[in-house]
Amino acid sequence: MRTKAGTIYLSVATVLLSVSISLAEIPIEKATADEWIENNKATLAKVKQRIWELAELSFEEYKSSKILSDLLAEHGFKIESGVADLPTAFVASYGSGRPIIGILAEYDALPGVSQKAVPRKEAREDAVNGHACGHCLFGTASSAAAIAARYAMEKHGLKGTIRLYGCPAEELGAGKIYMSKAGLFDDCDISFHWHPDGKTKVWAGSSKAIITAKFNFHGLSAHAAASPEEGKSALDAVELMNIGANFLREHLTEDARIHYVITNGGDAPNIVPPDAQVWYFVRADKHNDTLIIFERMLDMARGAALMTGTTVDWDIGSECPELLSNPVLSELIQKNLELVGAPTFTESEKRFAAETQKALTGPFEYSLCEVIEPLVENPAGLKGSTDVAAVSWIVPTSGLRTACFTYGAPLHSWQVTACGGMSIGEKGMITAARTLAYSTIEVFKRPEWIEKARISFEKQKEGRGFVSVLPEDYKVPKKNK
Repeated sequence: MRTKAGTIYLSVATVLLSVSISLAEIPIEKATADEWIENNKATLAKVKQRIWELAELSFEEYKSSKILSDLLAEHGFKIESGVADLPTAFVASYGSGRPIIGILAEYDALPGVSQKAVPRKEAREDAVNGHACGHCLFGTASSAAAIAARYAMEKHGLKGTIRLYGCPAEELGAGKIYMSKAGLFDDCDISFHWHPDGKTKVWAGSSKAIITAKFNFHGLSAHAAASPEEGKSALDAVELMNIGANFLREHLTEDARIHYVITNGGDAPNIVPPDAQVWYFVRADKHNDTLIIFERMLDMARGAALMTGTTVDWDIGSECPELLSNPVLSELIQKNLELVGAPTFTESEKRFAAETQKALTGPFEYSLCEVIEPLVENPAGLKGSTDVAAVSWIVPTSGLRTACFTYGAPLHSWQVTACGGMSIGEKGMITAARTLAYSTIEVFKRPEWIEKARISFEKQKEGRGFVSVLPEDYKVPKKNK
């Protein structure tokens, strides 16, 4: 039953979330996809675990991207490596002609969140980085979905093309931006994505737009005690800029965010720092609002340089608009998610998660979520940002989230890393793989979904747009620091 904006969509499947659906009750094409996923769970777990262990940072995912592209090549996909001038990006294709269905995959880790697969905070001895956003699960499930759908196409004569997009550097909000600028999504009919979460639900809302930039101040070194008057401190300029940014917070709209870290503050206290750098993220619900804030940040940088007798330049790292939702595709994914059902967990897994919750602020409804959230029309937008948004302005795009970690745990936390390295994350990963495969197959069987999604897509874009701050000749940054 569909009701007015702000209410929920209800279905029999939503009520019967705990009911396990047998293969005999689903369409034969989806059953074929299920069969491949079920028969290859052990292989998929090994792929995921290897990427979890590698924990490669943005733009450095050489081994992780190769693991996934090799898996896809093994199952008949044609691989284009190093696309969009990104060494760790790839496109894997199977089939020919239209429709062209894209599935997005990510595989980059985060710095400084190393964690063992144990229910207490304990870093791995062999790693500094960790998959605290679950992208080891993301890339594996998306690849599994593409392969499973590929075998259903072959067996049941479905026509069209599947593309698995290997997308690096989501944590820097960058990979899909440059893949989009290279035109890699221009001929896609539909794009699907997913993300690990503490809940299982369709990702039907928007996200925050973002601009990231590093501000580089240049001064003059001197002995900080013997001749301080000869120095021009780049660190002073950084700190003055930061003071301005912190005062600006009082005058931002409720949805806006500014975050920064000082990435270079000098080498020693007795040397006036000749060079210093601060890295900023600016976010808001609309890209045009990020532009307004960013212009203020540029004025602060120039003013800080003027006050300190230094000079300043800046490097824009990435830029993402807000995510465009697609209600039509959201309903399609919800239908298939309900057919698959939410992941279920053992008592041992629940005890593991409950132990990790002790470091969090409760109370909690569950230790691990085993229900599917109802689909809400016009839900609140995400407080974070994603470069999936860049794709969503080019092609109708929608996705889901599945329970892969402790209920109530924030993304980018050690709890997420721990659950991703064990069976808890794997169960959510399989749910995502099945749902994406089902949704892809349904579009091949019923291409009228494409036209409906396109109409919704054009409606979402009406009266909206964004002006990029990235120059046309902008080069992709390849460093994390």
